[in-house]
Amino acid sequence: MADLSIEFCGIKSPNPFWLASAPPTDKAYNVVRAFEAGWGGVVWKTLGEDPAAVNVSSRYSALYGKNREVIGFNNIELITDRSLEINLREITQVKKDWPDRAMIVSLMLPCEEALWAEILPKVEATGADGIELNFGCPHGMPERGMGAAVGQVPEYVEMVTRWCKKHSTLPVIVKLTPNITDVRKPARAAKAGGADAVSLINTINSITHLDLDRMVALPIVGNASTHGGYCGAAVKPIALNMVAEIARDPETHGLPISGIGGIGNWRDAAEFIALGAGSVQVCTAAMLHGFRIVEEMKDGLSRWMDEKGYKTIAEFSGKAVPNTTDWKYLDMNYQVIAQIDQDKCIKCGKCYVACEDTSHQSIAQLIDAAGTRTYEVIKSECVGCNLCEITCPVEACITMVPQETGKAYMNWTQDPRNPRAEVIS
Repeated sequence: MADLSIEFCGIKSPNPFWLASAPPTDKAYNVVRAFEAGWGGVVWKTLGEDPAAVNVSSRYSALYGKNREVIGFNNIELITDRSLEINLREITQVKKDWPDRAMIVSLMLPCEEALWAEILPKVEATGADGIELNFGCPHGMPERGMGAAVGQVPEYVEMVTRWCKKHSTLPVIVKLTPNITDVRKPARAAKAGGADAVSLINTINSITHLDLDRMVALPIVGNASTHGGYCGAAVKPIALNMVAEIARDPETHGLPISGIGGIGNWRDAAEFIALGAGSVQVCTAAMLHGFRIVEEMKDGLSRWMDEKGYKTIAEFSGKAVPNTTDWKYLDMNYQVIAQIDQDKCIKCGKCYVACEDTSHQSIAQLIDAAGTRTYEVIKSECVGCNLCEITCPVEACITMVPQETGKAYMNWTQDPRNPRAEVIS
């Protein structure tokens, strides 16, 4: 059976599934229930200076799919609204009672070294395994010079990280904001400041939808609203890309990464790990479905690892990174063509409509004398975009079949159609 235990920048955990710093980790009661359910670790909800932050009501909104499935989740909640003393006391007790679980403490303070120097020894005294610097919160706190206001300035990221390494012996994980043009820059700054790891992504600036009767966005506070932090399944593609960018950047390659963003099942977790993550953090899925989801996550990941022959998480962590590259290095001579399995086709015509109206008109609609429709790919016109495969409601009915072109690998930098192609002697 696969071994799910990990060691992440010196922090040991029985499995890679951690709860992210958020409402699910804001008190001992929640964290103990999470550990009882089987979570390998938690990042305690962000602590700050006293007096504690004050939250508003309401705080959440959502983007729904069919049958009210929550696709994206938005929140305007701030960091902990409980005193530092209470949080530190509870962290100490929980870590004492659950010594085998990873206990990371999230922190957010103004950019004043004295404040960090004061709080860090107190956190270390709890027995916590590490700290996570919240440089990503996009709402409420940036107006106070914290959160994303720090994460968007690499010089600040490096400066505060250095303070934490100076005043604490705990591993320092820097949580990065996605609300930035190039996530590699703050990641490089975190490494330059001595960070032991980075975690990403934090939430994305968002407004999910409006109440068109009241003409105000949700969540509504009185008669007004504001942008919040977007998370959930919808942000996974953005998070995967940013994790990959850091994992394959020569300047940050090898820097441990804790992956966050839309992780709701074992497959999501495996994808983050394959792109370089050493641990994964979950929030929205737990808020929507409860702590017990970790049982299926652990079971599914373990079964998949057994099937693939991976004995440990480390064996496939980062394995997809070498296969992730810049567009200009893709093979211009590689070609696929769509193929429709007529036995599986239900004759709905979705592939035909999509291709005919918005793509390359490479699917023919054939109607016989009895009015029966058949859809066939016009191979000479198919460019292999796979729009038809995506729109088809029947799994594996349309597949993309590689074609033998007889041409060697050639990327765009070498392509003679590129006016700036490299000369190959």
